Amino acid sequence: MISAEHLESRPRTAGRFPISPAAQAFKRRFYPAATSTQWNDWRWQLQNRIRTLEGLARILQLSADEEQAIQRHRGPLPLGIIPYYCHLLDEHDPTQGLRRTLVPATDEYVRTPGEAIDPLAEDENTVVPGLVHRYPDRVLFLATGFCAVYCRYCTRSRMVGTPTGTYELGRSSWERAFSYLEEHKEVRDVLISGGDPLTLSDEKLDGLVARLKQIRHIEFIRIGTKIPIVLPQRVTKAFARMVGRHRVWMSLHVTHPDELTPEVTEACDRLADAGVPLGSQTVLLKGINDQLDVMRKLFHGLLMRRVRPYYLYQCDPVFGSGHFRTPVKKGLEIIDGLRGHTSGYAVPTFVVDAPGGGGKIPLSPDYIVGREGDDLLLRNYAGKIYRYPDPGEDLGSGPNTPP
Repeated sequence: MISAEHLESRPRTAGRFPISPAAQAFKRRFYPAATSTQWNDWRWQLQNRIRTLEGLARILQLSADEEQAIQRHRGPLPLGIIPYYCHLLDEHDPTQGLRRTLVPATDEYVRTPGEAIDPLAEDENTVVPGLVHRYPDRVLFLATGFCAVYCRYCTRSRMVGTPTGTYELGRSSWERAFSYLEEHKEVRDVLISGGDPLTLSDEKLDGLVARLKQIRHIEFIRIGTKIPIVLPQRVTKAFARMVGRHRVWMSLHVTHPDELTPEVTEACDRLADAGVPLGSQTVLLKGINDQLDVMRKLFHGLLMRRVRPYYLYQCDPVFGSGHFRTPVKKGLEIIDGLRGHTSGYAVPTFVVDAPGGGGKIPLSPDYIVGREGDDLLLRNYAGKIYRYPDPGEDLGSGPNTPP
């Protein structure tokens, strides 16, 4: 079930929104009673999420492994897939990339060395419930533990889906967070995340951002979300106007070029047209998006939709994610294959979010070959070596510098 906070204030009209031919065919087959207006209503999508083995088996031919994993599951990170996104999943192939990201598999019950329930030590850096203060001038504001879909590699698998106790987020935790932020004037940057904050009603999210903007020393507000990619119907024209008015930035969690549907294009257009700066975050996943051509297609597609590829993440070592993780060198190979071979805007920063709360550490291929005298030897994108004069001193203060 979804809580009342995610169902408040039904819009008077759903607004026009495209339905791609593939989604239309899927709707006719599996949701014949749903009208186009219902299908394009993000609340209808949330209310009709697929949450049970029986519900998913009606649509996908589940493997024995998938059935066993779903039956075995208890606790947070439940099965949860909205109808719209389910149309992207291969009905017959359990090895399809997007299907693997959302349908449980028994591999997620395997614990490999180095994995942890909270690999980034967010709980350790939580100053009040739902507020993580790790970096000197930035905080992570966890607004909700609810998502439209539940990614099986989720870093916050401990707290999403069935939040209780420590991880129960809402108005009371928000108020404590506001009080903390008012007292800590070193904080200038707030990232609102969750769960997914775009599952909140317009009124609640509007109120949250407005309240943060009342704190004078907060200069920069970002929203981290997967919703425009997995539930693009959420981006109503009214919603786009609201976030545009607040001058927030938005980071979109994108996995694969197959997600870049006409619906997603419409959602990105609405946000960009409203003046919302858009960036993307992509988790590197084994057998899903760990090929250079897949990443290039994804990042080119994002740029065409006015989304700047920002981060490529090494998959965090959260419990049960070993089957998703690639070697770090795979990420370096992808960046090396992009740099110089495509637009610089299409090359994200490859980062490892250091276990234990060390924060994001950028990694890049080694383009410095070595030195010869005062020359630095550099490798370019084509593998050629170039010299750069670098005597290690201020080049503007040498003996031949004119007075």
